[in-house]
Amino acid sequence: MSDFLLNAGRQTLLLELQEASRLPDRLDESFVRAAQTIISCKGKLVVSGIGKSGHIGKKLAATFASTGTPAFFVHPAEALHGDLGMLESQDVMLFISYSGSAKELELIIPRLEEKSIALLAMTGKSQSPLALAAAAVLDISVAREACPMRLAPTSSTVNTLMLGDALAMAVMQARGFSEEDFARSHPAGALGARLLNKVHHLMRKDDEVPKVTVDANVMDAMLELSRTGLGLVAVCDSAGQVSGVFTDGDLRRWLVRGGTLNDAVSEAMTTGGVTLQSQERAIDAKEILMRHKISAAPVVDENGYLTGAINLQNFYHAGII
Repeated sequence: MSDFLLNAGRQTLLLELQEASRLPDRLDESFVRAAQTIISCKGKLVVSGIGKSGHIGKKLAATFASTGTPAFFVHPAEALHGDLGMLESQDVMLFISYSGSAKELELIIPRLEEKSIALLAMTGKSQSPLALAAAAVLDISVAREACPMRLAPTSSTVNTLMLGDALAMAVMQARGFSEEDFARSHPAGALGARLLNKVHHLMRKDDEVPKVTVDANVMDAMLELSRTGLGLVAVCDSAGQVSGVFTDGDLRRWLVRGGTLNDAVSEAMTTGGVTLQSQERAIDAKEILMRHKISAAPVVDENGYLTGAINLQNFYHAGII
């Protein structure tokens, strides 16, 4: 039984791969026309399809929406019972139907023409009603389905998914869609955390910020180190600008050299030190810490005034790893 199952699975994959391997050679002016229609669309891309085509259509609508093209899925039956009202003249419809002769098309196509809505087709039948009515046709035809009975949509749904992805990626790149743009559509994901968070979103603020003034002594700074546990203290002048940092390492080195806790912290601190800008990207700030092989730094505004403090743990908690 195990050999039978493995062979059946492998045969399915080989058949689907064989059919999909023909897709690159099919890309022609119709593909370009479909992509340009979507790029120039001033409204939304509305994806529709029924059955397995509908399931793939939902995925493609989500892919377009997350890569810079406003898009949503409408079920053909729902479209005929009110949802056609969602479509406006500036929209584009991408209809998926292998046969290209879904009954719903008899009523949908005239309504699209009335509203001057451009129709794009993904179909396996180049002479179907859908194909003949479309401004551009994407060929998803297969020589055979991977289903042993040649009935269940298998190879054809793979072709639909792949060709739809190819269209979405071509449009995305033509728009100049960037990682930052993608992150804005995925603010809760790992990429969103990496690219959207600024230092001021993650940093410690107010009483959580370890700080002393330049006229404090080493004892004051040591107590501040202990209070916050950040591993450093920002040493500020009377106006609040950062003059330097005092770290656990500075304390050890100072005492080893014979310094006392009553000495001025300005003598024991690291003058200047590494500071981070509150408005810079968190991922860039983390790289600065890693490059300098330090675990924490004060955060300043554009004028050098202390606004917070941050350490590597703050980045990890935000999912920036």
